[in-house]
Amino acid sequence: MTEWTKPLPHPTPLSQPFWDGTKEREIRLQRCDACGAHRFPPLVLCRVCLAEEHQWVPTSARGTLYSYVIQHRPATPAFIDDLPYVVAIVELDEGPLMLTNIVGCEIDALEVGMRVEATYFDASDDITLYPFTPSKE
Repeated sequence: MTEWTKPLPHPTPLSQPFWDGTKEREIRLQRCDACGAHRFPPLVLCRVCLAEEHQWVPTSARGTLYSYVIQHRPATPAFIDDLPYVVAIVELDEGPLMLTNIVGCEIDALEVGMRVEATYFDASDDITLYPFTPSKE
């Protein structure tokens, strides 16, 4: 594994099941036991019905490009060699919006509404990142 020198997420007890899923090449979301709504980011209460009970479930890991911005200035100096890069919001097929990056695509080919799917990158022994790429479907 190449050494990752950029900032990494810090899982919390609430988000750890999500990160466990990415290690297994899955996007897992909380699904409310009461109303069935999926939620992301992980929350204690359902946004729809305010119930606490939920299950962590695997998803299709597919969605639609909802919005994006082309980053021409690095968020931190660690990202300067990646410029320009795409910061995106993907609407997952299960409903929630997810902040991510789009990779494997020329910037000029990006279109709001295009189908995308998760890919996975082991950034460390503990963290697998989940950029999205244009869907092959």
